[in-house]
Amino acid sequence: MSTVSTVVGGISFWYAQEGTPAPREPLPGDTNVDVCIVGGGYTGLWTAYYLKKAVPFLNITVLEAKFCGYGASGRNGGWLYNGIAGRDRYAKLHGHEAAVRLQKAMNETVGEVVRTAAEEKIDADIHQGGVLEVAHTPAQLARLKDFHSVEIAFGETDRILRGARETAERVHVTGAVGSTWTPHGARLHPAKLVKGLADAVEALGVTIHESTPVTEIKPKHAVTPYGTVRAPYVLRCTEGFTASLKGQKRTWLPMNSSMIVTEPLPARIWDTIGWEGRETLGDMAHAYFYAQRTADGRIALGGRGYPYRFGSATDNDGRTQPATVTALRDLMVRLFPVTAGVHVDHAWSGVLGVPRDWCATVTLDRSTGLGYAGGYVGSGVATANLAARTLRDLIQQDSGQAGPTELTALPWVNHKVRRWEPEPFRWLGVHGMYAAYRAADRRETTSPRPGTDPIAKAADRIAGRH
Repeated sequence: MSTVSTVVGGISFWYAQEGTPAPREPLPGDTNVDVCIVGGGYTGLWTAYYLKKAVPFLNITVLEAKFCGYGASGRNGGWLYNGIAGRDRYAKLHGHEAAVRLQKAMNETVGEVVRTAAEEKIDADIHQGGVLEVAHTPAQLARLKDFHSVEIAFGETDRILRGARETAERVHVTGAVGSTWTPHGARLHPAKLVKGLADAVEALGVTIHESTPVTEIKPKHAVTPYGTVRAPYVLRCTEGFTASLKGQKRTWLPMNSSMIVTEPLPARIWDTIGWEGRETLGDMAHAYFYAQRTADGRIALGGRGYPYRFGSATDNDGRTQPATVTALRDLMVRLFPVTAGVHVDHAWSGVLGVPRDWCATVTLDRSTGLGYAGGYVGSGVATANLAARTLRDLIQQDSGQAGPTELTALPWVNHKVRRWEPEPFRWLGVHGMYAAYRAADRRETTSPRPGTDPIAKAADRIAGRH
């Protein structure tokens, strides 16, 4: 199918549909505040929201390089779910029960976002249909069953395992031989959520300066071309764009992810596919996909595409290679053959933050007042909310306004990790890893054996994912 008439880039479909927000004023010059938050995505805005609600007299400023939601917060797949990067490693480092507490907090976070959006009258097309993850091959089915058992062991007793027939009754994914479903998930419209959240934060009295790139963060200072913001607390909430800051080139790797969205599908196609529960949908492949049925009846589907740009570079407008658009469309048709004649309206890309050990973290250095949260590895829609509430509690504890809380005791707090390798090893490693995963998926497709392909196991070990 030709992609000539497919819109490519333009930040994301979510903004093509909603329109980009009216620009807020940049920083007018040097200023002093109580808390400076760098980054106007979910993490930064949720942090401002919870801090201002907890301590209304705080003078809080958010600095955003482009506009709120320009990065992953306005480009993601709209998966509000309870996955958190690094939980299994935290179990090894801090014990099983500590990781169970982290998982419980993530389960509750899904409901917290849904509740708060309703309370603030943010209409983000939220539908809490849970998360359905399917298997297509014997190897994927074995991984799915193992995954299901592990999730139950971490306290998800409301998770359900389904066979091929039961899966097809929920969503008719061609070739699916089984699935696992959790109620702790929801579909949403990313840009509507971030725009509504920015408005709610401003209504509380938080100052947001857009078109204000921060070039350097140091204790009590956030440096921009328009002036320096001085604050006892400076919080880095820049996720996949962290590498653009001075001294942070190898902190988190900006991993690329790409998406397509179809035209609205007619009723006859939905009658064939089903998907009436509006679950977010994924699979157990090594190079996995993620998808949702949008509020206006489209399929939005994403995957890795071109995974990483040399030197931790990030794109400007979400432009996506034609080969990636074609690959994602071909994947959609394999999953749902009835969509073979469907037009792809829009394709785009964005970056997510990946730490070297693939563990999400939230940190506050009490000696410098510098804090950060991120490294969500694609699970940031919900994790950003938990991180924000944790940063709130850490700042209140540090300033003497409150004591330790359940959130400040979670095992991801103040986790340290080594930096990524210098180039060209970083580029070679990431591209080699995803080439290995794609090869493993191809081999598993034709193999009757239930075991995970050895190529994928080797890639996991080299990447430090397990």
